[in-house]
Amino acid sequence: MNTGAEQKKQKSKKMGHGESSMKISKEGIALIKKFEGCELEAYQDSVGVWTIGYGHTKGVAVGLKITQEEAEAMLDTELSEYEEYVETLVKVGLSQCQFDALVAWTYNLGPTNLKNSTMLTVLNQARYEDVPSEMKRWNKAGGEVLQGLVRRREAEALLFEGKEWFHV
Repeated sequence: MNTGAEQKKQKSKKMGHGESSMKISKEGIALIKKFEGCELEAYQDSVGVWTIGYGHTKGVAVGLKITQEEAEAMLDTELSEYEEYVETLVKVGLSQCQFDALVAWTYNLGPTNLKNSTMLTVLNQARYEDVPSEMKRWNKAGGEVLQGLVRRREAEALLFEGKEWFHV
């Protein structure tokens, strides 16, 4: 069983300006795809936001349709943006699993929630063991706890710890 202890030894260094940054892995992308699902026709999410593809919301309106290839391209483009948010706001080293979990969390909740979260505060204090419980607090949409978000946060917390998450 991976307790995360080995992962903590494998923290990355924070990159300086102009150095290459971390990229989300196939594991992190798999988590996003599992919980976002892929819809090729615009729909309103649980709080009424027009959405398409793998949770894409920018410029989406009723009647919009895309291909699977367009959904993949949208996700790829947006992931670069969310990787940058995590790189910019996190001030401590991260393992690949930790980075993946944070990008997935931020992709779902947005950079403003990351920036203002207690989760980021405790992470930047290198309190890695407190991050999973902080992640799980973000399980509401429209003020109500949603089981889909409970499951997603559990999966993200497990991934952050370097544990198996797909069964969630």
